[in-house]
Amino acid sequence: MKRRKSPVTIKDVAAAARVSVSTVSRVLNDKDDVSEETQAKVRQVIEGLSYTSSLAARSMRSRRTNVIGVVVPDLQTSFSIQVVKGVNQAIEDFAYDLIIYTSGTAWDGTRAARERHHVALLNGSLADGVIIVTPTTTDFSTAHPVVIVDPHQDSDIPAVISTNRDGAMEAVSYLLSLGHRCIGFISGRMDLQSGLRRFQGYQDCLAQAGIPFDPDLVQPGDFLGPLSLTSAQKLLSLPHPPTAIFAANDISAIAVIEAAQAAGLCVPEDLSVIGFDNIPEAAQVMPRLTTIDQSIELMGYTAAEMLIELLQGKLLASNLRKIVTRLVVRESCRAI
Repeated sequence: MKRRKSPVTIKDVAAAARVSVSTVSRVLNDKDDVSEETQAKVRQVIEGLSYTSSLAARSMRSRRTNVIGVVVPDLQTSFSIQVVKGVNQAIEDFAYDLIIYTSGTAWDGTRAARERHHVALLNGSLADGVIIVTPTTTDFSTAHPVVIVDPHQDSDIPAVISTNRDGAMEAVSYLLSLGHRCIGFISGRMDLQSGLRRFQGYQDCLAQAGIPFDPDLVQPGDFLGPLSLTSAQKLLSLPHPPTAIFAANDISAIAVIEAAQAAGLCVPEDLSVIGFDNIPEAAQVMPRLTTIDQSIELMGYTAAEMLIELLQGKLLASNLRKIVTRLVVRESCRAI
């Protein structure tokens, strides 16, 4: 098989289609002054030669790249992966491309600096707009559109978030309906609205049921497994340990199950556990995890829709869009 030594250029396309370079350029930029017959011929040649114009060249011609940038902490956690899946689905529907940068999972100033750097690098050069997932900062110097998924508590940037407080209240209410009165809580990131609202929902539901808040039943978490595992061990070591634990996300809830099993306890016979997110792992762990679904892919899809609306010059109906949560009952909780 004969291999081409150099990349296909716009001149190669023009020569193969027997048109001028400017005609190929006008077809690439969707100009309406080229006949349908010529457009079809040029596009057929483009496909046959597998020609792709560079982002830089596309940007120079139209000042648009038709690319959406996404900044995520990493591509190892299910939350980030599910958000990206949703974004990818949306941009396919709107004929955009996707570029992803990772900022790391550390909470220090280094991650915030990387987030700002990635936004500055992407916006206006490589991408037309950026979606940022669970950022540690909201201080971005850019004139181009930005949308956040799971925002910082005091962010004014357009954002997508779930009904976290309502979801947390539904989780605790479900445990109360099973007869539990001593319910532990492992928190999430308290610099995010999601972490704060889920803690608020836990407290509010107990108050409505007339159960005094016990700070000993609350342990810190960061939406990651290691700290949640330690926190679960502390809760289970109390003189009067909880009969149920609500973890602020599924990763933390799975860590609770691991801690319980390591302590010789059976879930749900000795301890009921409920999470929040409904990531794929929730249905794979044993026992399968009861959780609050927040439609993570839909959050990503909605964020992309908002960003594209902004890119199209539209005014958003609201800067904050909420995805409604729902209880998913599986096997990790039981009545006492």
